[in-house]
Amino acid sequence: MKRRYVLAALTLATGLAAGVWMLANPSAVLASDDQIARGREVYAGFCAACHGAKLEGQPDWKRPGPSGRYPAPPHDPSGHTWHHSDTVLAQIIYWGTEAMVGNGYQSDMPGFKDIIPEDDILAVLSFIKSTWPAREAAFQRQITEQN
Repeated sequence: MKRRYVLAALTLATGLAAGVWMLANPSAVLASDDQIARGREVYAGFCAACHGAKLEGQPDWKRPGPSGRYPAPPHDPSGHTWHHSDTVLAQIIYWGTEAMVGNGYQSDMPGFKDIIPEDDILAVLSFIKSTWPAREAAFQRQITEQN
C-alpha cells in the first residue's frame, strides 16, 4: 500500500463561544490510499472548479485579475503550495486566504470551515501532496517539520 505524509492533528480552539477550532501543531503521519482517494473526491467537488482538475490552477495566477483579486494558484509543482507547511495549508482551507494573509489581501478562496469536515480537509491535503514529485514533497515535509 502506498503511503504519504500528511497533516495528522487539528485541535479545538478554546475560549471561543461558537466553538470554532484552530488548526495547529500538526505531526506527520502516513496517509492511506483510502484517504488519498477520499481527498481526490473532495478536491473534485470543492476545489477543481478553481484550482483545476489536474491541479493546474487558473491562467496568469501570479497577477491580479480585473477585480484586483488573484486567480487560483496551481497545486502542482509549478505553483507554490509545496512551499507551505501542513499547518498553513490546512488553515488556508479552513479560514480562507484573506483571513490567513491579512493586510487587505483579497482572494476568491473562501474558508471551508462550515462546509468541509476536518477529516476531509486532511484528505484533500493528502491527495494534493500525493501528486508531488519527490523533490517538492521532501521540501514541503521539511517545512512542515520546522513549524
